[in-house]
Amino acid sequence: MIKIFDTTLRDGEQAPGYSMNLSEKIEMAVQLEKLGVDIIEAGFAIASKGDFNSVSEIAKIIKNAEVASLSRALTKDIDASVEALKGAAFPRIHTFIATSDIHMQYKLKKNENEVLEITSEMVKYAKRFCQSVEFSAEDATRSRPEFLYRVLEQAIKAGATVLNIPDTVGYTSPSEIFDLIVGIKQNVRGIEKVDISIHCHNDLGMGVANTLSAIKAGATQIECTINGIGERAGNAALEEIIMNLKTRSDIYPFETKINTQEIYPTSKLLTNITGVKVQPNKAIVGDNAFAHESGIHQHGMLSNKKTYEIMTPKSIGLADKKMVLGKHSGRHAFVDRLVELGFKLPDSEIDTLFENFKMLADKKKNVTDLDIQMLAMRRNIKIPQTYKLDRFVINSGNTITTTSSMKLIYTNPYTKETEILEKVMPSYDGPIDASYKAIDQLVGKTFILEDFLISAVTGGTDAQGEVYVKLKNHEGNIYNGYGISVDIVEASILAYISAINNMVYEENR
Repeated sequence: MIKIFDTTLRDGEQAPGYSMNLSEKIEMAVQLEKLGVDIIEAGFAIASKGDFNSVSEIAKIIKNAEVASLSRALTKDIDASVEALKGAAFPRIHTFIATSDIHMQYKLKKNENEVLEITSEMVKYAKRFCQSVEFSAEDATRSRPEFLYRVLEQAIKAGATVLNIPDTVGYTSPSEIFDLIVGIKQNVRGIEKVDISIHCHNDLGMGVANTLSAIKAGATQIECTINGIGERAGNAALEEIIMNLKTRSDIYPFETKINTQEIYPTSKLLTNITGVKVQPNKAIVGDNAFAHESGIHQHGMLSNKKTYEIMTPKSIGLADKKMVLGKHSGRHAFVDRLVELGFKLPDSEIDTLFENFKMLADKKKNVTDLDIQMLAMRRNIKIPQTYKLDRFVINSGNTITTTSSMKLIYTNPYTKETEILEKVMPSYDGPIDASYKAIDQLVGKTFILEDFLISAVTGGTDAQGEVYVKLKNHEGNIYNGYGISVDIVEASILAYISAINNMVYEENR
């Protein structure tokens, strides 16, 4: 059984453009647990107050997976991880130190004996607080094997239960990583007592290939991220590794606990939260992964889908896009379709979702499976609606100044009393700019729009538009917002209000 260590919320979130607030990290962690990962690396506790809170809150919520916190080989880092992991059902401390000559000389400024001593002391220290201790030899694939063996032996003697071999800069090749893992198994005393983990970066596009090679050589844990996100060129992509193991079990006869039908919903949730889309031709989860345009391919698919489809869309949780529902569809048909899409929800959530579906169906002729997935996957966001859109009116034309009349409902976070806020603002830059200026006036703050992304959920003139925004406040903090509507102006307004509500929620915690 191969253990899956997901570091989307730590290594992945460190990448530019992928920052998440606390509620979004919690939502992602809950989905990762549903996906079936064995370990969730929730953050780097000492890095910031936000990271500490993320680890702490996720640790309290997750019950079916280990929750890990990263720590440098320093007592203060380990202390922070211990404190953050107090509420975890299954805590893990993950500590690391560099072992390559270039890192030891220029980054650590320490010699081999010092690194060996630190490894022993810090793993022993972590073991005082936590039974599950993972040790990583940073830049292991560029380390001299003989020294790496000594470091790993020290970690085992000190109590490490997992030894991680990171390809920190994505430098190695499949044959090299295979030989390295075999060498570790043959030369490190006590290696049979621990899990061998592999953490591959994708700088040369070999992250997944190197991971699969390491598994064949004997690695028992893999470290990866959803959509392959991560620093620089990213990490090995969880979905690609898992579907390789599943599709080519003749070559990779290994099992995992992953529920593959949660792969697509997990991938889509990450893009919804961060606003960063995957490329259309991305393996497994890209929009074109199961699309066939060539006439030859289409003919083959009509005759037998296996001619050009080595796995089914359903196997990753992607629904058949042909199914449509409309405003006359009943609740029963809607619930059946939710179940087919992988959403088994309590009646209270279904009632709300069905109302949202009906409102959407009134606006567009046919509601597709993707439309329904979008509705369902955003249901779990628990951010209080401090500001809620009541209505907006746009007056626009090519010979007049655009104005936006905005009406919001404000709910006091403490007293829960409500207040109606209204403002009309002009703009020479269009209805969205006018609307954002009106909202700024109503909230009493001015924000910097760091990023704005709009895309269509489905095709056609009545497609729902998704809008993602990133707002920066005067303190320099970034907040994500998301909105969806058949009206792109409304979607833009909802996204802006969503980001502001995220800010209020964070400030009041």
